[in-house]
Amino acid sequence: MANLSIRARDNFLVNNNNQHMHDEGVVMPEIDNDVGDEDMDDPLTLSSPKRSLNPTMSDNALNTLNELRRNKLLCDAVISVSDDSFNVHRAIMSASSSYFRAQFTGFNSNMSPSKSDENRTVHIPGMSGAIMEELIQYAYLRKCTINADNVHELLISADYVGMIGLVTLCKQYLASMLTPQNCVSIMGFARFRFLDDLYVKARNYLLRYFTEVAAKNKDILEIGLKDFYDIISDDELNTREEDHVWKLCIKWIDHDPENRKQYVAQLMQGVRLGLMTPKCFMEEVKEHPYVLQCEDAKPLIVETFKFMYDLDIMNPSSGELITPPLAMPRLPHEVIFAIGGWSGGTSKGCIETYDTRADRWVNIPAEDPAGPRAYHGTAVIGFKIYSIGGYDGVEYFNTCRVFDAVRKNWKEIAPMHCRRCYVSVAELNGLIYAIGGYDGHNRLNTVERYNPKANQWTVITPMNMQRSDASACTLKGKIYATGGFNGQECLDSAEYYDPVSNNWTRIPNMNHRRSGVSCVAFRGQLYVIGGFNGTARLSTGERYDPDTQSWSFIHEMNHSRSNFGLEIIDDMIFAIGGFNGVSTISHTECYVAETDEWMEATDMNVVRSALTANNVAGLPNKRDYIHKDRDRLMEERRQRLLASTMARDAETISVSNASVEVQDATMDDYDSPNEDDDTDDEEDAATMDAVAAAALRPAIEDQQEDMRPDPNHRFRMQLSSQRFGSHHEIRRRS
Repeated sequence: MANLSIRARDNFLVNNNNQHMHDEGVVMPEIDNDVGDEDMDDPLTLSSPKRSLNPTMSDNALNTLNELRRNKLLCDAVISVSDDSFNVHRAIMSASSSYFRAQFTGFNSNMSPSKSDENRTVHIPGMSGAIMEELIQYAYLRKCTINADNVHELLISADYVGMIGLVTLCKQYLASMLTPQNCVSIMGFARFRFLDDLYVKARNYLLRYFTEVAAKNKDILEIGLKDFYDIISDDELNTREEDHVWKLCIKWIDHDPENRKQYVAQLMQGVRLGLMTPKCFMEEVKEHPYVLQCEDAKPLIVETFKFMYDLDIMNPSSGELITPPLAMPRLPHEVIFAIGGWSGGTSKGCIETYDTRADRWVNIPAEDPAGPRAYHGTAVIGFKIYSIGGYDGVEYFNTCRVFDAVRKNWKEIAPMHCRRCYVSVAELNGLIYAIGGYDGHNRLNTVERYNPKANQWTVITPMNMQRSDASACTLKGKIYATGGFNGQECLDSAEYYDPVSNNWTRIPNMNHRRSGVSCVAFRGQLYVIGGFNGTARLSTGERYDPDTQSWSFIHEMNHSRSNFGLEIIDDMIFAIGGFNGVSTISHTECYVAETDEWMEATDMNVVRSALTANNVAGLPNKRDYIHKDRDRLMEERRQRLLASTMARDAETISVSNASVEVQDATMDDYDSPNEDDDTDDEEDAATMDAVAAAALRPAIEDQQEDMRPDPNHRFRMQLSSQRFGSHHEIRRRS
């Protein structure tokens, strides 16, 4: 009987890996007892079996053994708890639990058979019958019901009897139920029970969703000084506004002011005071009673003043400036990837990432070995960026590539049925949609859908209109396609695809015609920005409310642009690069919905249009994609300010000589309209999309007339060097 039980258990262990989740609880399947910490990366993913036997025989054998137990047949031991007792088979329980193995074999191994028979009853005080039933069911079937009501007691009991696999399942369940309201309590429970992997997950969740935790969680006010300081000072703390950190500090002190107000200076060292908004610093920090009563806080106030108002930055005797701790940017949780594009009359394969905390673009040496492409589309699933279609100056692509941001490598995936340049791409429910585009001959209304698991493209219902140079995004379970060019005119129409009905439906027209447009879903609405209306590049933007089915304008961008990247990060919309009607640009700016304004951010390192921008969140190797020299941000800022001062002085001199030289300079521009007279390092700065249009012969070819270079382009690029280097400075520039 023992051999049969153990053999049946082994068969079951390597076969049953199904998992059933529901609102009332989770019926959890088997998991190997030696599951390691790496399996905690996905709270609902279990390790796959290494070998396979007949699952039917395994299921039947284990179910039969469980039925024998329930009918009290062939049982040879009893487990009793405070309110119940259970007949079991010693071999089954010993195979699943180190505790019962010790009880049934270890302690009694030297006893005579008659004495051993008298010690086949195990009593466990303090454990409920309901929990013991779950433990026994897991031992026999590798299944048990886990829900929010029993998970803590079940984990403690499983740990007590040495069912490591069940402990892991409970930890996975707790990780899956993390919310801003309960993450601190789960973190405390994990620390108390020495569950290090669960503790790390709960703490990382707190850091990732700090703003919501600070607003909704009450348990965080109960934690001690050391733990609280470790949280607010952590570089991984994810907050766009440092003001939230200070306000939480005040809430924490107010929870027990008599005992905690003495720590205000220590907490101030954990807050990045230099990155706070000046208004909050002046009104809520400098003048706060806790701060005014603390002598140790005064030097911190003075140091913050010096940083905020640049009192030392232009001092030539100060030596190289080091970014002080009070202004050191935290690490971003999300990173924008800008991939490919068109510049200098050719396609580009370069990759840049944007570090929103440091306000810096970083060059990434991971170009696609298959070659560059522009006017393509991209979508993100997990840590992978899928590059769809496009154009390289010679060929219109139906090929598709995928970049793994963790492994930093490119791979080919299945090609599309059609060649698609100017394609719109969106992701919905783990599937990628390639919408419209241009195949080198015709503007398309056809749509294809890619399944990454099957590595297969499927043609689905076409759009109502032909659209190339359009833009698409996902909003409330539907895919919206906006604007574009149909071969004759720029479009002001838009439509959405419902995957349930497999149909495209028109929505009211936009206020402007927009080709080379970009759109994103933001705060439950559809934002459509920039583009070309057939006459000029646009700086306007508008948003569509699906509830009222109406369009309304938002504030205009600082730069007109088409064929640019648009992405959301830190609850702001970033517009990146593009073509302004005269030249390709590298300008980046961000839209803040609360104030309905656009603010300048740092330019890309590479001037380009026809690029894509994607937000990748939670990268385990994000340090590979962020600005490295964070301690030199102050020195970089000083150098930029000095350069801008020199540029202004140079402009003053050049203006005084303008009456003599303006005619010759103008003639030089006409003589070489497609050449750049800057240094090699600035070669891309004066490039025009007219070269791309001549090669592509698409919408831009039909639409562009005035292609003269910007005569003030070089000075404008020099002036852009005065842009500063932190997220706080982006806000301050407004």
